[in-house]
Formats: sequence, structure tokens, C-alpha cells
Amino acid sequence: MKPKVKKPSEKEQQEAESWPIWEKEESKFPWEYDIQETCLILKGKAVVETPEGNVEFGEGDYVVFPKGLKCTWNIEKKIRKHYNFG
Repeated sequence: MKPKVKKPSEKEQQEAESWPIWEKEESKFPWEYDIQETCLILKGKAVVETPEGNVEFGEGDYVVFPKGLKCTWNIEKKIRKHYNFG
């Protein structure tokens, strides 16, 4: 179970612009998703470490974190993203 990373479609991009924004400075922390999260990365770069391997993403990426994922976030460059749960 790994996050899925892709470039957003025009519709996904527009939809994401109405979502709340989350920001976090360079850091490393464990995280568990009890609900699916979809996000659009506005700035920054991060690597999420999962049991199935590492997933890297950054500015312009559309990322879906599956429900039940246990991972470690490693923010290499301050992250700013739109996010949506559910």
C-alpha cells in the first residue's frame, strides 16, 4: 500500500483549489491514515517511507494516500499543499 503520485487533470486541479491548505517545515515524523487523503502539492518536496518502499513527490504533484497507510513523512523542503479527507 503506497501513495499514488501523478500530475492532476485540469478538473482535479480546479477542485483542489477549494480545499484547505496545510504547511509544514522540514521535519520527519510518523503518520497513519485512518481515512484516505488526497492532496495537491503547491510547494516543497517530501519523501514518504512506507513498508513497500519510498515515494517522493513535490510541487505540482497530485497525491492520494490510501486509508490504513502507516508511513514516515520526511519533508526535505517546506511543504505547502491543498488537502482533502474522504
